[in-house]
Amino acid sequence: MQQQNQGQQFQRSEQVPPQMNHGGHELFDAHEAISGLVGGMEQYMLYEQHIQDPELKSMLQRHRSFLSQLYNTIVDTLKTGQDPTVKTQVYEMTESNDVLFGMQPSQPKSPAQSVQEINDQCISGFMMAALKSSASSFTMTALEATNPVLRRVFADSVPNLIEMAYEVFLYQNRKHYYQVPQLKQEDMNQYINAFAPIQGGTTMH
Repeated sequence: MQQQNQGQQFQRSEQVPPQMNHGGHELFDAHEAISGLVGGMEQYMLYEQHIQDPELKSMLQRHRSFLSQLYNTIVDTLKTGQDPTVKTQVYEMTESNDVLFGMQPSQPKSPAQSVQEINDQCISGFMMAALKSSASSFTMTALEATNPVLRRVFADSVPNLIEMAYEVFLYQNRKHYYQVPQLKQEDMNQYINAFAPIQGGTTMH
């Protein structure tokens, strides 16, 4: 009798209304991911007034607009448990994929001691940090989400966050804020050729 009672405590997902189709762990993760996204959007709002470069300001504004719609899509999905009114969009970056390799001498950095010292280099770094944080939390949330629609929204949003972060990286690289050293050719070859493909037995059954 006790086993039957214990069994009755379980419900399959199709027995649960869509808006209630969320596990506790999923809600905690989703709450943390959404809160992180909100924090990043609010930081963007603070940074905008301090940006000097119109190009960086334009990028920030595009990101804010995209993230605002993303936020609404996630909240809609969380509340209804069903397909959102506005589906996940695709972010298209404007930077080219051209990366500058090499290092040039620069002065050692130390933390800014006044707001007047906050410059475009700092702000692009803040933008990158916010996007990387959201990309990580969205990924972790999607891995164990109970509701299939919410899971898909978080998962489909990760490539967009990656695209935005990569756009910031390319901007930083072009401005020499983010320098990209390379290994010596022989060292690079060692790493590139460190792994060999599996021979045979790789056909999927």
